[in-house]
Amino acid sequence: MPPHTVRTTLALPADLLAAVDQAVQAGHARSRNALVARALQRELAAQQRAAIDAAFAAMAEDPPYRTESLEINAAFTHADWDALRVSEGTTR
Repeated sequence: MPPHTVRTTLALPADLLAAVDQAVQAGHARSRNALVARALQRELAAQQRAAIDAAFAAMAEDPPYRTESLEINAAFTHADWDALRVSEGTTR
């Protein structure tokens, strides 16, 4: 079942629309709508990734988070080392 669509109107620079038409004619998309929808999906996904990256960057500057992260890292140090040795076949 195709997704629900809503018709809308966009005003685009003429050179951008011409490039869209060229991409469609070259077979890079089945229509203007398909190309614009795909471009918008990619842009929104990039914005979401940027927001997640910003949240992680903020966590790196958060002292309580850093303390907890170091504690977790210390708690798993031996397990990490054992897992590496097992994966390399050197369990001694």
